[in-house]
Amino acid sequence: MTDLLADEEIEAQLPTDWERDGDEIVRTFEFDAYLDGVGFAAAAGGLAQEAFHHPEMTIGWREVDVRLTTHDAGGITAADIELAERLNDLRE
Repeated sequence: MTDLLADEEIEAQLPTDWERDGDEIVRTFEFDAYLDGVGFAAAAGGLAQEAFHHPEMTIGWREVDVRLTTHDAGGITAADIELAERLNDLRE
């Protein structure tokens, strides 16, 4: 099992534009069009499968909400931080 990060570690490592919400880190990615968000979600799904770490994603009109937590650890781990960074890179 992966170790939970301490509050200080989460704060120090939280990627740009991500926020903590309890035992999750969250970000809303914004897009110019609905299908741009759908494409992002599909690509994000591929990254998640590759990492075998699966976020909760909600596709809305011109936005995708992403929530990351490590369920089997019961909170935020390095795997969440790493995938959040990869999703940021995907969006650039």
